[in-house]
Amino acid sequence: MTQNATDHVLEVNNIEVIYNKVVQALRGLSLAVPRGQIVALLGSNGAGKSTTLKAVSGLLALEDGALESGSILFNGRSTAALAPQQLVRNGLSHVMEGRRVFEDLTVEENLVAATYALTGRKHTEHGAPKPDFDLVYTYFPRLHERRKGLAGYLSGGEQQMLAIGRALIAQPQLILLDEPSLGLSPKLVEDIFTIIARINAERGTSMLLVEQNATVALAVAHRGYIMENGKIVIDGSAERLAGDPDVREFYLGMGGAGEAKSFKEIKHYKRRKRWLS
Repeated sequence: MTQNATDHVLEVNNIEVIYNKVVQALRGLSLAVPRGQIVALLGSNGAGKSTTLKAVSGLLALEDGALESGSILFNGRSTAALAPQQLVRNGLSHVMEGRRVFEDLTVEENLVAATYALTGRKHTEHGAPKPDFDLVYTYFPRLHERRKGLAGYLSGGEQQMLAIGRALIAQPQLILLDEPSLGLSPKLVEDIFTIIARINAERGTSMLLVEQNATVALAVAHRGYIMENGKIVIDGSAERLAGDPDVREFYLGMGGAGEAKSFKEIKHYKRRKRWLS
């Protein structure tokens, strides 16, 4: 990587994660998110993508998981001693898989609930930061139309918009996005990812994007990492990964034939054993 450490909003250094004290989920995983960029984290089910996000946002303990070794730095500072709510207040938001909105609250009440993330935030020369509901409605005008309705009655796409909107209320420097395309129609996936790209371009918000739809993820990302069995097996610019013939065959479904196989079995990959060392 060519960036200096100060250019990274997030650095994950050689972390090991274990669940239930016996099951190893991550094995010496390292990655970095350059400031102001979108980084895609790709891989099959069970590769450890969601676990990586939970390690970054401090949620492992909720699932009997633990960071056994390695370090995670957010804005150059270790997250080890910070609770999840402190990370949110420091500018790290996690949009979890499955949308997780408060179904019994209105859209507007969901956004108001998210303002807790600004509580205790350091004051600027202009005073304490204020929640910007208009910003959310600018990116998601459909939410403005439905703002008085219960979130539980929103469509899947609208709930995903609300989940991202709640993250924006916290005015984050880094957003962790876990499978934002899950369960959505192709048209809604296109809409959601267009807005994700706009937020990054217009606000400079860094993002770590976990996504199984590698094609759409690499279309908006600057860089990408591919995981297998809790480890990074290949990384590079989004353009290079999208053009790699083996990545195209295994993850993008282009040019391959025959039964599915592990990325490890691809001859091209075997020449890259340094990623497994």
